[in-house]
Amino acid sequence: MIFALVKDIMRPGLVLFSASVFFMAMGIITPTELTAGFSNKGMLTVAVLFLVSEGIQYSGILNKLALKTLPRKKKSIPRMLLSIMLPISALSAFINNTPVVIIFAPIIKRWAEKLKLSPSKFLIPLSYATIFGGICTLIGTSTNLVIDGMMQEKGFDGLSMFELGKIGFIIALVGWVYLSFVGHFLLPDDKKDKSRNELDMKEYYFNLLVTNNSRYIGETIQKGQLGDNKNIRIVGVERNETMIYTQNEQILLQKNDKLLVCGFEDNIENILSLNGLKVITHGNLKQTLKSEDLHRIEVVLAPRFPGIGSTLSEFDFYNRYKGIVLAIHRNGSNITSNLSEESLRPGDSLIILADVEFVDSWKDSKIFFLISSKGEIEKPIKTYKIGWTIAIVVMMILGTSFGQYLPKVNGNFMDMFFFASIAAVLMAILKIFPPKKYARAISWDVLITIASAFAISKGLLNSGVAEHIAHTAINAVKHMGPAAVLAIIYLLTTIFTELITNNAAAAIAFPIALSAASQLGVDPKPFFIAICIAASASFSTPIGYQTNMIIQSIGNYRFKDFLKVGLPLNVIAFILSVVFIPMIWEF
Repeated sequence: MIFALVKDIMRPGLVLFSASVFFMAMGIITPTELTAGFSNKGMLTVAVLFLVSEGIQYSGILNKLALKTLPRKKKSIPRMLLSIMLPISALSAFINNTPVVIIFAPIIKRWAEKLKLSPSKFLIPLSYATIFGGICTLIGTSTNLVIDGMMQEKGFDGLSMFELGKIGFIIALVGWVYLSFVGHFLLPDDKKDKSRNELDMKEYYFNLLVTNNSRYIGETIQKGQLGDNKNIRIVGVERNETMIYTQNEQILLQKNDKLLVCGFEDNIENILSLNGLKVITHGNLKQTLKSEDLHRIEVVLAPRFPGIGSTLSEFDFYNRYKGIVLAIHRNGSNITSNLSEESLRPGDSLIILADVEFVDSWKDSKIFFLISSKGEIEKPIKTYKIGWTIAIVVMMILGTSFGQYLPKVNGNFMDMFFFASIAAVLMAILKIFPPKKYARAISWDVLITIASAFAISKGLLNSGVAEHIAHTAINAVKHMGPAAVLAIIYLLTTIFTELITNNAAAAIAFPIALSAASQLGVDPKPFFIAICIAASASFSTPIGYQTNMIIQSIGNYRFKDFLKVGLPLNVIAFILSVVFIPMIWEF
């Protein structure tokens, strides 16, 4: 199961469900134990919170907050980072991190460029700030609700709304200070690093065909320049299946020559407008490339994109989505013009030419994240939606926080699920999000992953594997006490969460923690808290957390950028957790 998750053989939900089915077939768990997770209140709470997050995103609150949060004047980097990270962490404590990053990232990038600052100094902190917020509340991330559901399933009291904040806020506070005063020095600066700027900016390659009646026939390319087009560079000319590179050549153009043209992201429109040169693309739109109805759109491929692992020619992107793929940007590196043979990967940034129907159809898609659509007409935000959304979210937060003090309903406390469900239904009734499209807001793979995680944990307990691992860990550090066992559980969880999904990591760690507490004769709650923090504190890799993957493409980061700034943050979170968790929650 772990191998399949690391190699991304299938989506995580299907991997965990398949493992659960094998457990059932081998008699390790019963059919009832396999299906129990699908009715768990924690899993269902995650489902309704997807709808609440969708309502918040549709209301327009995040767009307004993004514009008001950013400093209007250039200040010191630490001051600007703090003014950005604090409100973002506060938002992420209550809503899904992904829409926060999708909306804030392009706005922050444009803001930084306007102030002549490097966007790469702010986008990794944006992602990390959402993680800080997520570890502070019960609803900050789905993993917290998974652990809460597992705790209640075993007869323990669940977590209160802000209980995790006792340790989460300490980590967030130190994290803010670290990123503001130390971490930003470890991040790349595209404004200063000329070599990086030349190599890693979003520089795209295009194939252009010299048409029969082109005005460029007979024109000479000198040192990669064609006429007075200073914003583009011609790398080579393909003629009779032979590539002639232009670096030190003078080439006289002929009809049917194929030009390998290089231009930066903001020059794409200039390349498309060259008369007499036809862009060689995948698919053909009925409109011409000059049509005012067409837009240049940037999307980042999500892990659940159906074409992952396939080439563009195999997948037939145009017939599926009615959009032409102009270019691909991956991990801060350039993709050559041979796009049809490129296998698509999660996190790839695609530049697409499509009409407004593409934006309307796919702007809420979970298979790719719509980052920008140049020329898109923004729909006016309805003020009443903002007011109702704020009132509903405040009701949900206050209700969850103080529900235990309110009169019981049929003998049951009004908990997180109770108030989140009411919030989701109110948003649907008030049409804050499109009620007829509610299913699109829910990540079904995440829900199946969570539901199957309960079965995986049960299998680890029933088989004795969890007990054996716990026993081995205890024997290794038994002279150091339960705090040392807590450290091992934390490290085990954090290693898994950097390699596989955080919910799967929690599913593996929970039964081990439960067995360890039983063998030591101590309260398991400190172990459960450690799992919540470790499963979410994914800083060192872009693949460990979805928001890291999104900003990797937008910020042109390399893998090592996350490692340089994120690994110290992982160490900080580990030390703070091991020191403070036993002090706050006694064994």
